[in-house]
Amino acid sequence: MWPAFLWLPLLLVAAHPGEGNLQDLQDGQVYGVGPPAPSGTSVPFWVRLTPELVAVPPGDSVWLNCSHSCPLPATSSLRTPLRQGQALRGPGWVLYQLLEVRAWSSSVDCLVTCAGQTREATATINAYKRPRSVVLEPAVLVGRQYTLRCHVTHVFPVGFLVVTLRRGGRVIYFESLERFQGLDLANVTLTHVVRAGPQDLWQPLTCHARLNLDGLVIRSNSARVMLTFLAWSPTSIALASTSILVTVGLLLGVGAASLRKYLAMQPQA
Repeated sequence: MWPAFLWLPLLLVAAHPGEGNLQDLQDGQVYGVGPPAPSGTSVPFWVRLTPELVAVPPGDSVWLNCSHSCPLPATSSLRTPLRQGQALRGPGWVLYQLLEVRAWSSSVDCLVTCAGQTREATATINAYKRPRSVVLEPAVLVGRQYTLRCHVTHVFPVGFLVVTLRRGGRVIYFESLERFQGLDLANVTLTHVVRAGPQDLWQPLTCHARLNLDGLVIRSNSARVMLTFLAWSPTSIALASTSILVTVGLLLGVGAASLRKYLAMQPQA
């Protein structure tokens, strides 16, 4: 027979079943086991898409890595106007391939859903190509005007290109090509006619190509071209030669007449 003081706790528990367990849970998990988190409860996690900014030549492909810290099985997807290729997956990361990037600037979003919550990270892909060459043709003078032709080759995007002509360091003409919206490498030729004056001779002429890419500025310049008498066209040279010959003939005629007059005025020996 057990002593009476040992029976008292058993009688109390029997009289109030379940109260002790409820109190234990309310007092902070006496047994160290808590209730499971309900489905849909948010779990802290981060999402990264790297590299955040990448530049490629137009038509190239690129890989982006979408990583996350979700401790639970997560779903990942990509939102972009670019064409997608392969996707390689591992624990906490997905590598996405984007094919034939031709737009100047494209935004890419990686969306990861973890425990019912979706977060995203963003990257930007730029496609551009600095000019392969900038060539200013020798100027050709016709009459009192000369023509300048500047060739900018294999450049993209043309719509962000500004071509400038300078004479002696001073801008004499520029043109923005924002009306061109093509998605391929292109060659551009700028032609401009300038009225010539005596002050223009021996002045250096240059052509400048500038790509303004939303804060990124790429500059390319041509070699210097000098405007000289050698720039005259054959017609101009022929006209100039004729004028020179006529002028020389007139001078010789005037000189001969003056000489004869001078000799006639001398006293006879």
